[in-house]
Amino acid sequence: MSAIASAMGRAEFEQALRAKGQYYHIHHPYHKAMYGGQCTPEQIRGWVANRFYYQINIPRKDAAIMANCPEASVRRLWLQRVLDHDGHTDDEGGIEAWLSLAEAVGLSREEVIDQRHVLPGVRFAVDAYLNFARRATWQEAACSSLTELFAPEIHQSRLDSWPQHYPWIRTEGYSYFRKRLSEARRDVEHGLSITLDYFRTGEEQQRALEILQFKLDILWTMLDALTMAYVHHTPPYHTVTENQVYHRGLGL
Repeated sequence: MSAIASAMGRAEFEQALRAKGQYYHIHHPYHKAMYGGQCTPEQIRGWVANRFYYQINIPRKDAAIMANCPEASVRRLWLQRVLDHDGHTDDEGGIEAWLSLAEAVGLSREEVIDQRHVLPGVRFAVDAYLNFARRATWQEAACSSLTELFAPEIHQSRLDSWPQHYPWIRTEGYSYFRKRLSEARRDVEHGLSITLDYFRTGEEQQRALEILQFKLDILWTMLDALTMAYVHHTPPYHTVTENQVYHRGLGL
């Protein structure tokens, strides 16, 4: 039987959470190729179309957290995340901004919205994340959002490198990345506070680190699926058909 880990102090625990950044998907070869200017238009479009499935499930994940949370003060703050993506009177929201990105890279709104390009590996990974948020305690689900600790760097890397490497992408498509620079930093403060307050024993803190690793696994696995399809040119069922025969999220 393994020994129960000793509880870390608040600062040490936060550092352990931040140290997980070494596994963030900014280090995945697909992302490195994107900000290194090595991706083809097909690879950029494939990423944008598949990532859209993640984007549309973010507010559903956040709504699940709120549904499981009995504390009105937390729900009031967490609600902003839903509004950030779904939009409100003064802001069309992140999902609409992502569709602008899709159009900027040469995709049509229709082909992105109908999810025809979403790979099974991407769909299964995102669905696993949404199902976790629905079933976990609200504190555990909030902890899973802490990949936002590392998000500003990845958004900035796109803003810094894409215009230089991919001049064919229309500049209005970058509004999502600019938008998320400030939103992600704000969200981190709230999610981190919840995690540091709630996970206090050694066992609980190890659980939190495992949850964060689970979310990192989700993001990394999505890029693994994209690598197979758009780098190695081995999309699902490539050995039996050239058609895209995989399902489009029929609630199966």
